[in-house]
This record gives sequence, structure tokens and C-alpha cells, in this order.
Amino acid sequence: MNPEKHNEVILELRSVKSGYGKMEVLHEISIKVFKKEIVVIVGPNGAGKTTLLNTIFGIATLHDGEVIFKDKELNKLKPYRIVSLGIGYAPQLGNIFPNLTVDDNLTMGAYIRGRDPEIESDKEEIYRLFPEIARRRNQKGKTLSGGERQMLAVARALMAKPKLLLLDEPTAGLAPKAAQALLNKVTEIRERGVTILLVEQNVRKALGVADRVYVLVSGRIIKEISKEELGVVNIEDLFFKGSNNQK
Repeated sequence: MNPEKHNEVILELRSVKSGYGKMEVLHEISIKVFKKEIVVIVGPNGAGKTTLLNTIFGIATLHDGEVIFKDKELNKLKPYRIVSLGIGYAPQLGNIFPNLTVDDNLTMGAYIRGRDPEIESDKEEIYRLFPEIARRRNQKGKTLSGGERQMLAVARALMAKPKLLLLDEPTAGLAPKAAQALLNKVTEIRERGVTILLVEQNVRKALGVADRVYVLVSGRIIKEISKEELGVVNIEDLFFKGSNNQK
């Protein structure tokens, strides 16, 4: 299926150059994410994958180009404004409050919603999606296993009721069983109507949930891969070729 024929574009990066301070990490990045897709960004270490998410979320410095979410330009917006527009972010590190309980972490995730009376019912919905953390709702975040912490990070981001969820290496450091369980949750989240942009180092597992893939090498998109091509393209080989082409 060609998503362009069926869905609206929810996120678009147009010729984006970005980095930190004066240092440019991403060069002329152009991608599209269609509504209710799972789009995966893969690439070797140091390719700029996290910087791409940080650029969308207003953390990295945008030097040139445009970041468009639902026809609204995000350029120069602060992260809290971006959350209020409907984008959630679960970064790889520092993604929970370790000294707060699981339940309080979810409450903090809904902070942008103020006194919304549906917050408590939404928590219960989150606990149904993540029974692994529901059993630990009164425990502090620091007592959770690695897999449970990552599930809590994703759950906390969902409490803001995003239309688009950015996930940075959610399976990093997890045992294979825990990693697969978390990726299964990602698929279920998409089925609930949330669009996913996923950065993932574990290429093979990520391909199992992806609708489309962008390959990022040395700060540049070197290939877009459709769902139909995923089984025939050797992505790791592209990492090597892309790195050589940048030299």
C-alpha cells in the first residue's frame, strides 16, 4: 500500500539542517510521516537519529528548513508548546521521574492537560494497555526493571494524548523478550490511532513493526524503504555504503 494515496501527511521535514549551537549534525533532511503510520529511522551510531527527534521537538537548533506538523510550522517553538499541539516524546534517557511512583509519573505526563476530568479514566486505560506497570502503580520508578521503565516512559508520553509519538531507542539495553514486548505495544498504540516515529538501533526487530523506513547515515537520508521492499533490502549493507559515500 502506498500511504500517500490513502492518508494525510501529519509530519513533514523540508530540507532541514540542524544540530547543537553552530554545529550542524543533520544535512538537508526531508521526510514525511503519514497519519497512523509507524515510520522507523535506522542508521549506525552517530548518524544523527536522536538529533532528528530533538529537532522535531524543539531541543536541537534548527539552522535551516521547515518542520511542519498538521500544517503548522514548528520552527522556533518551545517543547511545551509542541506537546500542546499534539506531539509526545519518550527519549532514550532521563525519560521517567525515578523518585515518583508509577502513578505520579503518569500524572506528570498529563500536566499539560491541567484539570481535565478525564485524566484518571485515561490512566486506567493506560494501565489496561500496560498491565506490566499497572501492577506496580504505587512503586517508585527507580524500582522498575529496564523493560518496565521503558513502558512507563511511553505510557507517560501517551498521557498528554498525542497525535504523534516520538520514540528514541525504546528497546535499547533490553533483553530480547522485553524488547519484543515493547515493540508489540508500539503496534497496539498505532492501532489506537496514534502515529509513531520510531528511532531504533535494533534493525531487524524494528522492521517487524514498520510501515516505512528511512535510512540515516552521517546526517543524511540515503534511502526511503517501503513496506513492500523491507524483506529484500539489506539495510546494514546500506549503512556501510552510505558511510563510504560521505567520505
